[in-house]
Amino acid sequence: MIPPRNKKAFFSFVEAGIKLVKASDADALLVLLEKAIDWNRLKNKTSNHVLVIATHDEAIHLAATEAQIHSIFLEIPEASVQNQLTQAVLSSVAAEFLKPGSTVVAIYSGFDTEDIDTISVLKLTERLGRLTARDLRKLETKVPLDTLKTVVDLAVAIGREGREGKAVGTMFVVGDHRTVLDQSRSGGFDLVKGYTRKERNIFDNKVREGIKEIAQLDGMFVISADGTVEGSSRIIDTSPVEITMTKGLGARHFSGAAISKNTKAIAVVVSQSSGTVRIFQNGEVVLRIEPLQRAMKWKDLDSENPNLEQRT
Repeated sequence: MIPPRNKKAFFSFVEAGIKLVKASDADALLVLLEKAIDWNRLKNKTSNHVLVIATHDEAIHLAATEAQIHSIFLEIPEASVQNQLTQAVLSSVAAEFLKPGSTVVAIYSGFDTEDIDTISVLKLTERLGRLTARDLRKLETKVPLDTLKTVVDLAVAIGREGREGKAVGTMFVVGDHRTVLDQSRSGGFDLVKGYTRKERNIFDNKVREGIKEIAQLDGMFVISADGTVEGSSRIIDTSPVEITMTKGLGARHFSGAAISKNTKAIAVVVSQSSGTVRIFQNGEVVLRIEPLQRAMKWKDLDSENPNLEQRT
């Protein structure tokens, strides 16, 4: 809980943030918060505005959610304040708390790690390339939204974190798994073979962590619509197709494009060189995602325009 002597200062910043929301015609107030607060008082002060809490503390995240306040759980506690702000904004768009193109007033601890001391205005461009639930729904596929989101989140985590300090490139092919298996071959020892369907489902955190380990091996993962890993270390062996590809992309991307062209599957490819995640459907890149710690912006296809500007 915030000490009584700091509560007055905190709510003074909230009041200043609300004034800035009005003055800048902003769409929301974002608060990076690491200590419990009087949620009712905070809700009353911000009742006429969209409020989003972002925190590394799971208890605070749950408490804010229970208080019916939009809340984002920040998964990178060691990240810089700039990274935290960016993750909070992008996650808010992904959760559909905010819309691309919004203006957000953020209050946070910029200098003193213990107390709120900074106010910033964050602008999101209209072409913010963050993958949202709405983006995924636009894909013409029978793969459930939850499966797609889980696979993409896993791919982004691999692109951002790598493994043991080394960059990792890999590919997930989701949906139409029987056809994909027919149009691919074993590239080595299949480390998921012999496990029950439950033991190889990506909705299990242990399975996702295991995939991060074996993603260092050559080949792709084949994922069924229900999230079951049907094969690992698979090599695509599909019919040749004519594909127009961005200069600089390698064999993994060409293979992902080809298998998405020749099947009804969606290919999610992680670039080893940059950590960028590209989603292929029908032989084309439909979404491009830049992992948070590697590049502090998300891009739509090959646009190089910055997606987030900060004024302090």
